Amino acid sequence: MTSTPAEHLFAICRARGWDWRQVLDLSTGINPLGPAPGVRPALEAALDRIGSDPGSSAEELETVLGESWGISPELVLAGAGATGLVHFLARVGWQGPSAIVTPAWSELHQAFPHALRLPPNDPQRWPLRGLLVLSQPADPTGESCSPEEMRKAIAAREGPVLVDENFIEFTTLESAVGWCQDLPNLIVLRSLSSFQALAGLRVGALACSRDWIERLRRRREPWTVNVLAGVAARAALADVDHAVRTRELVNEERGWLLEQLTGLDGLHVVPGAANFLFARTGRPAAGVHEWFLERQILLRNCTGMPGVAGEAIQFAVRTRPENERFVAAARECFCAG
Repeated sequence: MTSTPAEHLFAICRARGWDWRQVLDLSTGINPLGPAPGVRPALEAALDRIGSDPGSSAEELETVLGESWGISPELVLAGAGATGLVHFLARVGWQGPSAIVTPAWSELHQAFPHALRLPPNDPQRWPLRGLLVLSQPADPTGESCSPEEMRKAIAAREGPVLVDENFIEFTTLESAVGWCQDLPNLIVLRSLSSFQALAGLRVGALACSRDWIERLRRRREPWTVNVLAGVAARAALADVDHAVRTRELVNEERGWLLEQLTGLDGLHVVPGAANFLFARTGRPAAGVHEWFLERQILLRNCTGMPGVAGEAIQFAVRTRPENERFVAAARECFCAG
């Protein structure tokens, strides 16, 4: 059984008798500012509705997402998180051959376990038929593709393309969502777990071409977005100022972390575009992970992930006090040898 990083955090804390609030969880890339301020009062106001069925929660969210992304709401399919949506796509939308450009989100490999694994830097090797899965930016490295090259690759293919954009809102990269009206083979996966910090409510969406959205909508189960998830998502999306502050903070803190960690012996940090950083380690990553965990800092061990060569870790970009706590520990760990 695989666990999400958050479940991993709670399991670790239960086993060690820790208060989870005291652990610096850098294993998952959740917005360091947390949910937008309007989310909590919106949830509180909606509590009286939990005794009723969700009604049109999904459709209401699709309308807001379409407006936010600048596309027709008819091209948006909301659901119970990116995880639920990618497995839904694998279950009812595509059962043919598939290929994943690695590295990529682990859930993509779970949904398409027999997919070919392709290198990111050689588009000529990407097959023209079957489902192709791309990430923008990649997880766990945070590296990105040229939007121009990506669009060219999608347009040249006969088969469908799934673009995972779970972390794109933390970046300045162009989203593929706006291409759905022009590229009939395009499917874009978006999550509201990370940027909107709504991971516990399980809400996400697909943006697709008209042909694909009609195909998927016919097979969608009813009531895939619960009342509280729909209310929270709409409140989060309405707060543009919170989104701007988040991007500014992540950009500043990512640069600060890169500067502070440069030159540490046995730690090579790879610049990335997302709200996390990927680093290669000069010693077994499992030992590094455990060393930090003893100090109540939870990292992500990336060693052995498809597309990741050698020993590697990932850590989230957080607020300055949290980042200072991590940097102090990293200097102790990697300078001590």
